[in-house]
Parts: sequence; C-alpha cells; structure tokens
Amino acid sequence: MGKKVLRTKEHDNKVTVYCSDNTEYECRILVGADGAYSSVRQNMFRKLEEQGRLPPVDNEAFSIGYINMVGVSKPTNPEKYPQLAEKHRAYFPIIIGDNNDSCYLVSALDNQICWGVKIQIPEDKAKDLHFRNSEWGPESVEEMLDQFQDFPCAFGGTMKEIMDSTPRNLISKVFLEEKVFQTWYDGRSVLIGDACHKLLPGAGQGAVMAMKDAVVLANCIYNMKDLSDESIKTAFSSYYRQRHPEAENMIKTSSTFTKVTGGHAMSRNVELTMTEDGPAEIKPYPLQNLTSSLVD
Repeated sequence: MGKKVLRTKEHDNKVTVYCSDNTEYECRILVGADGAYSSVRQNMFRKLEEQGRLPPVDNEAFSIGYINMVGVSKPTNPEKYPQLAEKHRAYFPIIIGDNNDSCYLVSALDNQICWGVKIQIPEDKAKDLHFRNSEWGPESVEEMLDQFQDFPCAFGGTMKEIMDSTPRNLISKVFLEEKVFQTWYDGRSVLIGDACHKLLPGAGQGAVMAMKDAVVLANCIYNMKDLSDESIKTAFSSYYRQRHPEAENMIKTSSTFTKVTGGHAMSRNVELTMTEDGPAEIKPYPLQNLTSSLVD
C-alpha cells in the first residue's frame, strides 16, 4: 500500500490511524504487523510510558549479535559448480573463519547461488552501531565484500567469484537482532510477528511464528461475543497466553541455531544437505582441502 503510520489514536470505541500522506483510517481493532520497528508498537509504548504502565524491559534496545550480508548470484554454469546440477538436492555448506566470521551458500533454482556472510559483533560495539547510519551506505557494503572476497568458497574457488556475479541490487546488509517484548497489546491495538518478537534467522522460524500469531489472533477475534472493550481485552489476553510462551522458547532455539551456523565450535566444518523431503544428511565438510588457515 505504500503507507507509513505516523501515529494512532484510540477514542470512541475505535482507533484512528494517521499516515504520512495525510490519509486517515478508522477501525475497531488495529493489528500491528509492521515489522521489528513497528510504528504501531512505538505509538502504543509511548502512551504506556507516559502513563507509567510500560515494563522497563520493553524500553531496552534489540540485542544485536551479527551483521549479515546476503545476495543472489546470476545463473551460473553447473560445469563450474557441479552442486547446481543436482535438481533435487540443495547444498548448504558453511565455512567458519578464525574470528568466527562465517560464509554460507545455498544452491537455488535456475543455477543461481544464494550466499551470505556473517560477522559477529561484541555487545559494546553493537550498541554503537545502533546510531551509525554510515554503516549502511554503499561504501560499507563494498568494504564488507572486500573483507570476504578471499574467503574460500565451498563450491570451489573463492567467494569473490560469486560476489562479482551478483548484481548489487540483489545484495542486502542487515543487523541480525533479537528480542521478545513483554507487552503485545493495549486497548484496541495488538501486535503480531516481528512487531512483538524478533528472532535470529538460524532456525528459520520468523515467518512461521508470524503466521501462527495471525491464526491464533484470528480465532480469538472470531470467538468474541461483541466488540466491547471487555471482549477485545479477553481476546487479546487469550492470544497472548497462547503465543507468548512459544515466542520465549523460540528466541532461545533461534539463538542456538544461529550460533551453530555462525561460528561457535560445535558448528565448524558442517555441511547440511537438503532434499524435497527435508534434511537428508549432516556431515563433516572437508574444509582442510580448501584452506588450513581459516579453521582452528
């Protein structure tokens, strides 16, 4: 829709949403599904803080552990990378460097290669990065590419070859953040997905959790007897009780999986092979054949 929410206001048993293009929308229930930096959540929390009802933990910043850069290469000749020729198997090798920086590849359709490089960040540096817009300019992208261009590629050669074959508009650099908020609803506004629980990507459960939120919330709203404040509070409370415990558990699981694929000792030299039916095998990857200087 191309809309940006500036503020929300609850009054007369409804919520008014004010957008940056001067449009306004009214609704009985407002669902904030607008991501990790949710405007709906920020407006909700601002009001709660003014009223002294916001838990201090909800005012804390996201926990940042990694900077991640991902890209998708142009179609590549399978003769150069034989892994691409196997149409019913997806290869997902991970290589870990001396500083626990990591590089991973995924063979994709149409002979393309999805790739990513990941840098672990100390907590003190992570806090500083929150305020450095320069970290996201074109220069910083090129700097990170240069940092990994000599990294060995598990498909053969170095990462430079795959990075050079990747259009710059198909490269993204992001923080990998995590946090589960304690406040998911207030009045007639409620949050789902990353707006209330931001997970690291290691377990691949971010979108799944958001869809579960949507299903449970829809069922709770469906079971409301009317649109009174009390009925809405009951529905939101039921939704929270059903979903918050899983979010707390999943943030731990996702964090563990991200550590496994991001440089901690138990993940070194791992190759995961996927098939149409799911994981097929996890086996040691002969990294010593590629390099001896990038592993312990």
